[in-house]
Amino acid sequence: MSEQPRSDVVAGPRSTRWTHIALPCTDIDATIDWYHRFTPLELLDRRQDEDGQGAWLGLPDQGDKPFILVLVSFFRDQASGPQPVMAPFAHIGFEVTSREEVDEIAARGEAEGSLVWAPRDMPPPIGYICALKDPDGNMVEFSYDQGVYAKAQEVWG
Repeated sequence: MSEQPRSDVVAGPRSTRWTHIALPCTDIDATIDWYHRFTPLELLDRRQDEDGQGAWLGLPDQGDKPFILVLVSFFRDQASGPQPVMAPFAHIGFEVTSREEVDEIAARGEAEGSLVWAPRDMPPPIGYICALKDPDGNMVEFSYDQGVYAKAQEVWG
């Protein structure tokens, strides 16, 4: 299933980079707090202007190849309440280091009312997973032994 590198993409330091995914949020403080409690993401930057507020969350040990979760809260949308979320199966994925970590995250999520998928074993390559909903209803999956990182290292590393 793996393909050869594309010849139409510029190689080297000026190549195209995948940098972020942006999600709307209703209460930016609550959403930042939720991601701090359930994921390893840390606040990289926070801004406000006449249109609203924004926050960038990422992993400090990935400064050389950052992938950022951008949270945006537009003032014009706050009166209308929660904004649309990703489709029911669409989700953000985190690969953790053990089954026990999946179980611990699921237990904390259940205690806070955000558990959506209880921990379960799925066929390869999915692994052992659970999923929570963030304060705005977006799905966040936590997996063990899914192999995304290992596959990227095998093919590109």
